[in-house]
Amino acid sequence: MSKIVKYLKRSAGYIFCIMALLFLQAYCDLSMPTYTSDIVNVGIQQKGILDAVPEEIRTFSMENLELFMDEDSLKEVESHYEKEEERYVLKEETTKEERQRLNDILGKPILMLYSLTQDEERAQMIKGQMGLPEEADLLEAIKRMPPKALEQTLEESSQQIDAMPDSLITQTAVSYIQQEYQELGRDVDRMQIRYILKIGLLMLGLAFLSMLAAVLVTFLSARVAAVTGHDLRNAIYRKVIGFSSGEYNRFSTASLITRSSNDIQQIQLMMAMVFRIAMYAPIMGIGGILKVLRTDASMSWIIALAVGMVLLLMLVLFGVAMPRFKKLQVLIDRLNLVTREILTGLPVIRAFSRERHEEERFEKANWDLTKTTLFVNRCMTFMMPAMMLIMNGVSVLIVYTGAHAVDNGSMQVGDMMAFIQYAMQIIMSFLMLTMLSIMLPRASVSASRIAEVLDTESIINDPENPKKAHTGEKGTVAFERVSFSYPDADEKVLRDITFTAKKGQTVAFIGSTGSGKSTLLNLIPRFYDVTEGSVKVDGVDVRQMSQRDLRDKLGYVPQKGVLFSGTIHSNIAYGCPGAPQTQVEQAAAIAQAEEFIMEKPEKYESPIAQGGSNVSGGQKQRLSIARAIAKQPEILLFDDSFSALDFKTDVALRKALKKVTAETTTLIVAQRISTIIHADLIVVLDRGRVAGQGTHRELMESCEVYRQIAMSQLSEEELAG
Repeated sequence: MSKIVKYLKRSAGYIFCIMALLFLQAYCDLSMPTYTSDIVNVGIQQKGILDAVPEEIRTFSMENLELFMDEDSLKEVESHYEKEEERYVLKEETTKEERQRLNDILGKPILMLYSLTQDEERAQMIKGQMGLPEEADLLEAIKRMPPKALEQTLEESSQQIDAMPDSLITQTAVSYIQQEYQELGRDVDRMQIRYILKIGLLMLGLAFLSMLAAVLVTFLSARVAAVTGHDLRNAIYRKVIGFSSGEYNRFSTASLITRSSNDIQQIQLMMAMVFRIAMYAPIMGIGGILKVLRTDASMSWIIALAVGMVLLLMLVLFGVAMPRFKKLQVLIDRLNLVTREILTGLPVIRAFSRERHEEERFEKANWDLTKTTLFVNRCMTFMMPAMMLIMNGVSVLIVYTGAHAVDNGSMQVGDMMAFIQYAMQIIMSFLMLTMLSIMLPRASVSASRIAEVLDTESIINDPENPKKAHTGEKGTVAFERVSFSYPDADEKVLRDITFTAKKGQTVAFIGSTGSGKSTLLNLIPRFYDVTEGSVKVDGVDVRQMSQRDLRDKLGYVPQKGVLFSGTIHSNIAYGCPGAPQTQVEQAAAIAQAEEFIMEKPEKYESPIAQGGSNVSGGQKQRLSIARAIAKQPEILLFDDSFSALDFKTDVALRKALKKVTAETTTLIVAQRISTIIHADLIVVLDRGRVAGQGTHRELMESCEVYRQIAMSQLSEEELAG
């Protein structure tokens, strides 16, 4: 997977934007439970009053509060209030930290004053302790108390208040401030509605911002994933195009198609999910844990328990499903291979009435893939109900534990609600990672398969300092003691081959099936490299030339005609895209293709289907020959390219070819003696060795292998002629 990461460099700017948007989205999402808590705690329970710090308070009430403050606290409170007529007003420049400090200072005095003025039973008890009559003014009596006695009384009350939860102190203080506001003529209900609307609108704004960030992240992630997929497909294409036949044979066609389509699709899908889930989940998880610890650390054990259960579930599912994910891509390869073989060989299958056998073979490959897919999906379907069970169980546990905390005053209802939301966010983060773990194993396997192709080094490469062809030996092909064996093969296919084809000569290769004729021809364009000896073109070893320079000199016609989707013109001009129409028409005429081309309504613009399926075998072969001729190369290579032609067309084609290739070196692999009987040099191969070489007449006299082939194909009159 790490090797795929380098393809993300091109999208570094987008990835930076995605990360910034993810942090913005996480900030918005993590802020929502806090505001929910504020609506419940402050907006509903505290009537929109934030804390124990009054925005304004009557002078009379402030003087009463001062009775319960020490000298330092009194100075700090007075420094933050300004006296206006019969009231004190909180200064506007008071910071959040200063307000928190004032809340800690004023909470206890307000609670003491509230208990003395509102709690009649407590007030009568204190009067009894002080020996005052029931109708006495308790506050006036406290004001007249000696300093030491007052200090002792305040210390006893302070110890009792210290044992109370901060939330209970604040709520009691808020009740007092609410009454104070009512005495000052302020509309407390209006304050409450205004606060709830303010927080509600803020939550709506955050929700919209979170949605916008999520949409942009999805858009940018899809773009990054698409660009990465595009670059990977290009990389695989360029790599495969550069493969020699040896590397190409390591991977089946079906496997290469799967790797460049399905495997890259898995990577692309995973990339999109990584940015939207894998990067977002840790941000949310860590942020949620920090928020939980700030909300109420006493219930953090519940989060730890839930996370542990989620991790255990992930490990179990991952351990069970991972091996099957690895097998899945192999089974897709197998299904593609079987499907391709059946579709390609359909005429043969029908001819031998093997439809039932091939149907069973396809069904087996299909059912193996289906079984594995079903197993993986069943494992994953178990995950969601298990995760929901964990999430619902955590909610119940939080409510159960939090209810006791609310009952004894150590927690507010809003804090418990926020805790539940944070817990769900943390668990959802792990759930998102679990969902990613479904795709990660398959994507990991796909990445390995893609890397396997990209890491495959071609054994045929251009030299560091390529040599140019010798102008004095233009058009020559020389084999010097050439031997060759296929990669990983024990036996040599060719042994000690030596011959020279000079400019303008026609050199033919003939021999029994499997004698190495096509292999010999494939060594010239470097489809393979020789094992021993050297192949020289224009006096230079082909391994010392660049592949482009070498192949620009060659016109190659394969044993099996290959056409590309397009038109007749585009196929003939494939090796020389800028060729004029006259050059294309001349090549078609030489290849004896002009007659059937002119019979078509659209002539040279007639469409050619994929693989040339809308033309016959002979027409396909003639168009392949025309393609090589149109290139006007120095050297023409025909790999048994006349086999699909009838005798008349074969003769006409060779006669026309001879007229225009006087300066072109022609190398022909043939099965028919009639095709090569007039060649300047005939090389006879037998089991990979040269059994003889010379003209037709020379070989008839000196080479038994050639004589047997000739006598099996031609009459005595034809041989004599």
